[in-house]
Amino acid sequence: MKLYYHPLSGHAHRARLFLSLLGVHAELVEVNLAAGAHKAPDFLKLNPFGQVPVLDDGGTIIADSNAILVYLAKKHAAENWLPEDPKGAAAVQRWLSVAAGEIAYGPCAARLVTVFGAPFNAAEVIARAHVILARVDAELNGRQWIAADHPTIADVALYSYIARAPEGNVDRSAYANVNAWLKRVETLPGFVAFQKTAIGIPEMA
Repeated sequence: MKLYYHPLSGHAHRARLFLSLLGVHAELVEVNLAAGAHKAPDFLKLNPFGQVPVLDDGGTIIADSNAILVYLAKKHAAENWLPEDPKGAAAVQRWLSVAAGEIAYGPCAARLVTVFGAPFNAAEVIARAHVILARVDAELNGRQWIAADHPTIADVALYSYIARAPEGNVDRSAYANVNAWLKRVETLPGFVAFQKTAIGIPEMA
C-alpha cells in the first residue's frame, strides 16, 4: 500500500493519521507540490484532479481524502470509525461534508494564504473560519466527539485544518470545546501529528 502525500497538506494528513490510528502500514510517497509533481502526467493518471492524497492499495486507486477514510474504514471493518446504522452513518457523512465544504473554505483556505501563498482574500476566509469553528464548538458542547459517543472518521476529517488554523492567522482561543476535543484526538493510540510551520499566530498551549 502506498500513500501519495505532502507533509504540509491537511488533506493528506487526514489519510496518514487514519492509517496510523488503524495500525495499517503504508509506504509514504512525498509528492513535490512546489515542483508541480501533482500536475505531471504520471500523477494525473492516479488522480486527474492533480491533488494529494492518493492511496494505491495494490492497484486499487483511491483519490480524495474523505474517500480514503471511508475506504480504509470499510476495508478494515472499523465499524466504530464508520457506523453501519443509517443514523450513525448519516451523522458521520454530515461532518465529512463540512470538512469538504466549510473547513476547506475557512481554516484550510486561510492557511493556504500564509503557507502556500494562495490568492484568497485573507479577511474573508478568516471570517469563514471563525463561523465554522463556532459551529463546531457549539456541537461539541457537552460531548466528547463530533458525530458519536466515540471517535469516528468525522473527527479525523475535521482535525488537521482545525489544529493548524493558527497558521492561517485564525485564533482558536475562544473555542474551549474545540481545543479540548483537539487534545482528545491527540491522545488517541496511533496519533501522528500534522507537521507545523512557523507561519501565522502562536498556537495555544
